[in-house]
Amino acid sequence: MMADAVVINKIDTADPKNVDTVRRNIQNVNSNAVVIEGASPITVENSSLIENKKVLVVEDGPTLTHGGMKIGAGMVAAEKFGAADVVDPRPYLVGKLKETFDQYPGIGTLLPAMGYGKEQIKDLETTINNTECDVVIIGTPIDLRRIIDINKPSVRVTYDLQETGSPTITDILAPYIE
Repeated sequence: MMADAVVINKIDTADPKNVDTVRRNIQNVNSNAVVIEGASPITVENSSLIENKKVLVVEDGPTLTHGGMKIGAGMVAAEKFGAADVVDPRPYLVGKLKETFDQYPGIGTLLPAMGYGKEQIKDLETTINNTECDVVIIGTPIDLRRIIDINKPSVRVTYDLQETGSPTITDILAPYIE
């Protein structure tokens, strides 16, 4: 069974050629699907903390490793709000995070939040707290401050779906909602 509707998200930040490729693929595989386009603008609590500061950017681990993405919401926020520098976490890595960087050397200067087991959480907390930076930018799906103690100012980045045209998801679902 094929989808009745497909959402193409992040069209505001994706390469337009890649968005066109996705549109063509949808047309080739499921020409009857309704295509909904969306953007994912970021929101940062207290974004003024980022400007002209040395920041540590923590991103979703699987996105950086298995997903192969080189940036995420945290890096977008660092650039958008004028961070002076993105601090490289590699000199401060401990435990399992060292292994992650050995396995995925292309991660670069972003710190991946890998797993939420007790040891992984402790390694992440220690690495963050040892890193010499002014502010920690949390670009993970979970608010890390709920599970670790961060010893410096931090801000969380979130984003929402912003439909950019019509039809919208509401339009598609209207016949099914009483």
